[in-house]
Amino acid sequence: MKLASALICFGLLTGLTMPAPADPAMPDRISVSYVLPKDPAHQPIYNQLKDARFLERVQEFLSPVRLPRTLLVKTESCDGDANAWYDGEAITLCYDYVDQIWKSVPAETTADGVAPIDALVGPILDTCLHEFAHALFDILKIPVFGREEDAADQFAAYVTLQLGKEEARRRIAGTAYAYSVEVQATTGPLTVRQFANEHGTPAQRMFNLLCIAYGADPNLFGDFVTKGQLPQERAEGCADEYKQTAHAFETLIRPHIDERLAKGVMDKSWLPEPTSPVPPHPGRKPPDVAVKR
Repeated sequence: MKLASALICFGLLTGLTMPAPADPAMPDRISVSYVLPKDPAHQPIYNQLKDARFLERVQEFLSPVRLPRTLLVKTESCDGDANAWYDGEAITLCYDYVDQIWKSVPAETTADGVAPIDALVGPILDTCLHEFAHALFDILKIPVFGREEDAADQFAAYVTLQLGKEEARRRIAGTAYAYSVEVQATTGPLTVRQFANEHGTPAQRMFNLLCIAYGADPNLFGDFVTKGQLPQERAEGCADEYKQTAHAFETLIRPHIDERLAKGVMDKSWLPEPTSPVPPHPGRKPPDVAVKR
């Protein structure tokens, strides 16, 4: 009798101290918020993002992933910090970052075929996917072997490359253009401390992006090599780099995706038409890149 009583007491005590069961992972657990800008200069960006239902489209794009809790994606002013991040609770896309990308958009389609709208939307969508990767690594406890920033870049590129060929081409080219602008803006030789950053340099990230794209489809992205944007010696190993990324995604991420919802997402077009106009930024300098007249 004493033993039975002791077991009952133990059961009651452990029942009181055991954590509540975790919520089941489910799709459609992305919420969004446009935070009113603190900087009046960001009001046009806030208005345009809302009018385009940008965050709602991001929400739909990310909805197939099963999550154990709701993840907030928001836009807000960041006191001059042109950045985006995941902080353990939410993904923040700064109006300051969107403003910086807007400033770099070419006035016309570049000689390499990058339309102004792709140079604007491509890198912003890539950044959203990059930060979503950080959120997945954290929330789903995805193991990462290597630098997490590199893994997030690879995640974003791999997801983009699963879209239709035209969509993938435009988004990769637009993102690569944004990196090239950063490279061109670099003055003087790199210092040793710049290599201490958790991110690769803009040039490294650009070459990594071009490589994974070429490795995925050397026909669609072959001009990256023939035009000298991606060195031939790097291109030779890009198929293996893509396969490595694909293996990681299919092994670690795919089990958390609702395939029915994913098919609907991947079959859609997420970019505006290539001819869609981009209002010129009031503080934008004339582009330094060659344009097609």
